Amino acid sequence: MSIELGQGTGPLRGLRVVEIAGIGPGPHACMTLADLGADVVRVERPGGGMLAGGAHDLLNRGRPSVALDLKQPEAVGVVLDLVEGADVLVEGMRPGVAERLGLGPEQCHARNPRLVYGRMTGWGQTGPFAQVAGHDMNYVAITGTLHGLGQDKTRPHFPANLVGDFGGGSMYLVTGILAALLEARTSGEGQVVDAAIVDGTAHLNAMTSAFLAGGGHREERAANLLDGGAPFYDIYETADGEHMSVGALEPQFYDRFVELLGIAEEAPDRWDPSTWPALRTLVADRFRQRTRAEWVEVFEGTDACVAGVVRLSEAPSHPHMAARGVFVEHEGLVQPAPAPRFSRTEPSLGLPPAPQAGAHTRDALRAWGVADVDGLLERGVAVQA
Repeated sequence: MSIELGQGTGPLRGLRVVEIAGIGPGPHACMTLADLGADVVRVERPGGGMLAGGAHDLLNRGRPSVALDLKQPEAVGVVLDLVEGADVLVEGMRPGVAERLGLGPEQCHARNPRLVYGRMTGWGQTGPFAQVAGHDMNYVAITGTLHGLGQDKTRPHFPANLVGDFGGGSMYLVTGILAALLEARTSGEGQVVDAAIVDGTAHLNAMTSAFLAGGGHREERAANLLDGGAPFYDIYETADGEHMSVGALEPQFYDRFVELLGIAEEAPDRWDPSTWPALRTLVADRFRQRTRAEWVEVFEGTDACVAGVVRLSEAPSHPHMAARGVFVEHEGLVQPAPAPRFSRTEPSLGLPPAPQAGAHTRDALRAWGVADVDGLLERGVAVQA
């Protein structure tokens, strides 16, 4: 296939990014950059990584896959050649590994002083845990965030890897990269972006920190306004075993909620926390009398702040999601559309996920101006899947 640069349609069109393949937040950040129009080349090990998802791995969409054997100095030289013409490099290895490979910030900045060097880790580049293995829930655990998650009084619950890997990780890496790129426009100098999941997750949790500092937060689950402690901000089961989400915080929204639920006359004073157990029982009993679909019909389009809890497989066909095109079908895969949206430079999806690591090696290296690509392939420095 033919790979050409500058094909993105989003606001980052023309930005060139070298991605040293990793897992989780690094690929998600590079997917986001590619969605927004950047030219991203993904450098993978021959054969792919441990968690390579192939043609269904949406985190790898939008950019070509190049397989290089980075154990060979010549392959490291190829990456440095790519870096010379790039604006950004992203890596997610344990601190010190990139330096030992010859691809650390010092080596890269020697070739391209304007390069923004993005580093994605869990613990960060410094600190006593920097060299320790970990995963999402471990990082979230030490920020004080995991302790308060979930409505089970006896133990915390974690929302898959959304809070750490993607919320506190990849999105802060993208923010840092864009900020550093903006600064480089005036200074002419690149810099290192140390994006750590512990940093980002703590930052995400700033509002709870504020509540705690002000004496308005109890450090136990399901005991506060937004964690299920209040019966008017919680999830309730319906007659068919499905669920409805209730977020009726403001007085006018709460009044509409109890009216449509049919309990306005019997609901106790919600501002008296001593009545919350009785109010919760009343609300729960009422929701169990109808199915999710029936309650959706009652509440949809109102200001009661109530919505049905849909499965991921159902989400693309939800009327609102469908009307906005939140999910799209691209190359046979139903997937989230690029986000956010722009009035002029509308993003679009590019390459589908590569079926194998190195699926685009030859064409992508040529498109980036690398010399003697056929020789690199013959010598096993690069691999074409």
